[in-house]
Amino acid sequence: MRSLPYDIDFRARARRTQGWGLGLLAVAGLLWIWFAVLLFTPYENAGYSRECTPRFTSDNLHNDDSRCVEERDWPELMAVLGASLPFAVVGAVLHTSGSVSHRMAEHLAEVTRLNEAKG
Repeated sequence: MRSLPYDIDFRARARRTQGWGLGLLAVAGLLWIWFAVLLFTPYENAGYSRECTPRFTSDNLHNDDSRCVEERDWPELMAVLGASLPFAVVGAVLHTSGSVSHRMAEHLAEVTRLNEAKG
């Protein structure tokens, strides 16, 4: 039974990889929440005493007062969304890789057990 310590270590690495993937997906989720807050909450123009409607609505585009429209900070929104992309992709890849590795270890252990019981 020399393979048992290796199998235990392999499964631990697979679970660790899965954990890293979930952590990175959580970071991406937090960035998506931040993006949603920036998009759906009203904001205040620095040089304007009135509160502007949320960026998601188009009320500002048809408003006579263009101060709110000029203050819309779309590059910040796109930066937050763009920053979440690598975290989401790498997190999904790591989680999937860890899950597949763990499932394959379970499968191999079951096949080995069935072969030993058969023969």
